[in-house]
Amino acid sequence: MHVFVTGAAGFIGSHTSQALLNRGDRVSGLDAFDYGYDPQIKEENAAVLTQHSGFRLIRGDIRDPILIGRLFTEDPPDVVVHLAARAGVRPSLVDPNSYVDINVAGTVNILQAMRAAALNRMVFASSSSVYGARAAGPFGETDLVDTPASPYAATKRAGELMCATFNHLYGIHTTCLRFFTVYGPRQRPEMAIHLFAERISRGETITMFGDGSSLRDYTYVDDIVSGVVAAVDRPLGHVIVNLGNNTPTRLDDLIAAIGRAVGREPIIEQQPDQLGDVPMTFANVDRAKEMLDFSPSTPIEVGLKRFVDWLNRT
Repeated sequence: MHVFVTGAAGFIGSHTSQALLNRGDRVSGLDAFDYGYDPQIKEENAAVLTQHSGFRLIRGDIRDPILIGRLFTEDPPDVVVHLAARAGVRPSLVDPNSYVDINVAGTVNILQAMRAAALNRMVFASSSSVYGARAAGPFGETDLVDTPASPYAATKRAGELMCATFNHLYGIHTTCLRFFTVYGPRQRPEMAIHLFAERISRGETITMFGDGSSLRDYTYVDDIVSGVVAAVDRPLGHVIVNLGNNTPTRLDDLIAAIGRAVGREPIIEQQPDQLGDVPMTFANVDRAKEMLDFSPSTPIEVGLKRFVDWLNRT
């Protein structure tokens, strides 16, 4: 199978590409190598992938219609896995325009190019953030999601709706996967687990926003990738599917667990909740189990140890 992966040099994209290559698929990986963090990190991820003969790296932007149109026409993929996006809740409050440009217009550009090239299968990376500021769970795919708590969340919901529209109009199969707080090796350096682990290991103070009671459904990257790969293999029309661990963890418990994983007691400075933060995420994964045979198998303590081992690899 030939799979076209956008955001292929990023955190989830590089793991997904590697899993597809390992099972014998051919992967064309597109990445713009910009936004959010040091491009050298993506270069290191890409270097791992380019060692595989089945991988082709394309440096480019999902907002470039000429490039995308040419790639889809010259070497049509069987499936498009659309992971490229500008990520992060808090930065989206500062620069919402770039989120709309990349996450919404970029997604429409991919869908338009697929329609023009008669491609009919996409797996789209959405986010648990679409559920908004809720204090009760678990969150199900049929729940009302009309009040996103950040521009980032709104752009992900808009992407889902565009996928639904292109399925309705043109029959493009679009499986929208709502990822719940993914962590693991290659995680972006500004994300909480990465940031906390580095600072705690150096004996530095970490900032905890809120009283520590917020809950997140932290999901290890290998479990997420298993769901993405399963979606690659299954044309399902248009469907939205949660991918999460189904076991939320309190923020203060997470910090304590990271301290145990790195072998140091966390030094915590408490600050008020930040705008855009939500009190909890909690995935109902019944649909994922039914449609994708999804079964998350990595407890938080195990996943954190693997992440810290990777962080200390040099």
